[in-house]
Amino acid sequence: MITDDSRCPCGLGEPYGVCCGRFRRGDATAPTAELLMRSRFSAFAVGDTAYLTKTWHPKTRPADLELDAGQRWTFLEILGKTGGGLLENEGTVEFRAHYRQDRRADSMHENSHFVRVDGQWHYVAPVR
Repeated sequence: MITDDSRCPCGLGEPYGVCCGRFRRGDATAPTAELLMRSRFSAFAVGDTAYLTKTWHPKTRPADLELDAGQRWTFLEILGKTGGGLLENEGTVEFRAHYRQDRRADSMHENSHFVRVDGQWHYVAPVR
């Protein structure tokens, strides 16, 4: 179980409460696409579907989001990014998300597209 004092699963090494937890609680919004990606990974790690839905672009958001209870997200690697900065409205973040399922380690690789809507970053979809 991840608490505010636990190391944040996003990989930055900060306590969860002052890292991605502040975004999830609504105390702040992610200022860059990369930080939104990290906070979304952390939301997968803690099972926070409300945050995942809230930060998913309305045009691509699924009607219902259910997470696999047998999948445990373990760590995140950011492999690259384009745009997505403080003064930009669009960007991509390439990452590898590691997880365990049925006692087997695995990972998923994606290059995600993000846009800023009304000052807040949203995940759109994988880059094709």
